[in-house]
Amino acid sequence: MAESQNIEYKESWRDEYLKWACGFANAGGGKIYIGIDDAGKVVGVKNIKKLMEDIPNKIQSGLGIIADVNRLEKDGQEYIEIKIEPSSYPVNYHGEYHYRSGATKQLLQGAALTEFIREKTGFLWDAVPVDNIGVDDLDCESIDIFKREAVRKKRMAKDDLDMSNEELMDHLDLLEDGRLKRAAVMLFYRKPGRIITGCYVKIGKFGEGSDLQYQDTVEGSLFNIADKVIDLIYMKYLKAKITYEHDVRVETYPFPREGVREAIYNALGHNNYAASIPIQIRIEEDVMYISNNCILPKNWTVDTLMKPHKSEPFNPSIAHVFYRAGYIEAWGRGIQKICESCRELGIPDPEYTVLGDDITVKFVALQSAKISDFRAPKHQPDVLGEVLEERVLNELRGNAGLNQKDLAERLHTSLSSVQRATSRLKESGRIQRVGGKRYGYWEIRR
Repeated sequence: MAESQNIEYKESWRDEYLKWACGFANAGGGKIYIGIDDAGKVVGVKNIKKLMEDIPNKIQSGLGIIADVNRLEKDGQEYIEIKIEPSSYPVNYHGEYHYRSGATKQLLQGAALTEFIREKTGFLWDAVPVDNIGVDDLDCESIDIFKREAVRKKRMAKDDLDMSNEELMDHLDLLEDGRLKRAAVMLFYRKPGRIITGCYVKIGKFGEGSDLQYQDTVEGSLFNIADKVIDLIYMKYLKAKITYEHDVRVETYPFPREGVREAIYNALGHNNYAASIPIQIRIEEDVMYISNNCILPKNWTVDTLMKPHKSEPFNPSIAHVFYRAGYIEAWGRGIQKICESCRELGIPDPEYTVLGDDITVKFVALQSAKISDFRAPKHQPDVLGEVLEERVLNELRGNAGLNQKDLAERLHTSLSSVQRATSRLKESGRIQRVGGKRYGYWEIRR
């Protein structure tokens, strides 16, 4: 009997053959024979007793399915039959979804993976329920960022957010039968990379060609990343040209802050996280590239993106929450807003390129804002922390009676971030609290 769509021969067992078992489970089922060569000849198996114990356990622990494992004999040679039934739900091996098609095994990616999961579960990728992570495991700071931005952008009223975290998740449609959807983990879990590889942003400053001068990796929940990445780029990777208009200091950066922000938020919201590829931001003297893996709707092209179009997000659950936070638009206007910000700065519209499942937006620098002697930092300081401390000091110089909650609202950051900044300022002797929380004030020492 020759190999076929549902029969695979292997001369000996290797753990990587769990991928073949995964492929059969995701397709129509099948059988793997251990101890038979490609010609269909029985060659026998060594250590068959141990394999009869190990293989079922490895299939159950590695794939989460049960397979029939039988010990067979022909012409005095023993071999193993592994019988795999088709699964009614998607089966993955170390986060990869394999599929048996014809006599070959395929790794499902991109649009094929999305369609496969939808057919198997009725869910889109970001709506699949997640086990072993509950509402109590979510990051309070990420939830605070969402609430702050939703109120600031007037997408939700403050009174509407006066609810428990579980009620909030339900209100945002991030629960399925009491379990968190994958989108909730991406948005609000501090370390989503533990279960979804590639959930982070890489930033690199390049000289000529492949000359990488310095780099950063921004990890955390999507809200935590979104809250950090823009400031990091504009504080560490870019330098503003300073001019004065009527004695007023004017800072001009080579790339439009609002346009870059919109492009990064779009990448975070629409990225195909199933591909396990991080969002990548490459910054050069004359250009900035923002790239992510993204599956466009059927028949869409770059021309479709550049014209007014309907909103058809790849991650609807993530996009819905990002919209509530004011991070993205609900009417497909994001790219138009990016173009408007470029025109206001006086640079060309961004250039979009789609290659396979990769989409890249290219910003061209404003030549008059470039600073030729801008060099890489000699060390890697806590840039965001240091800048926040200076911003806190500036606010206190104007009003020493502000409390930490007031500072967080004025600086559009989380209360915990302000608490850390004021704690560092006190430890360094730059500020001192005089009096109590209610009627006290801050004394600036230096």
